[in-house]
Amino acid sequence: MDPEIVLTDAPSPEDRAAVLKGLVAFNETHAGPSDWRALAVLARDPATGRTLGGLCGGSHAGWLFVELLWLPEALRHGGVGTRLMRAAEAEAARRGCLGVWLDTYSFQARGFYEKLGYALFGTLDDCPPGFRRFFLFKRLGAASAAD
Repeated sequence: MDPEIVLTDAPSPEDRAAVLKGLVAFNETHAGPSDWRALAVLARDPATGRTLGGLCGGSHAGWLFVELLWLPEALRHGGVGTRLMRAAEAEAARRGCLGVWLDTYSFQARGFYEKLGYALFGTLDDCPPGFRRFFLFKRLGAASAAD
């Protein structure tokens, strides 16, 4: 069969599901079940219960991936971000994860993560153009990610 190649910027949910299903099946034949499990650690207004910011990600393949971390300016530099990360790390340990990994841009928070013991394992230049994207990790239970 010679398949038709279709380029789109609007794949349907079914299109994405077909690709994901095939990839997951292939990966699981080599590495076992992905055991993906979502995780969120949220900062909420105690008076209203409204979510102000937080951390979102998930664990699979023995690692927690921090996909998103954001706090409004008023909650930065007061320890809230550290509390979010520590809560995520503690949950990752409870889930049996080996470590945590994430990415951040040069205009974001690389120094914050390094203060928490994360180490650089990759850099992508000009992503977006004129900036860098950094990939960091931390092994759980270790004194530092560099150990």
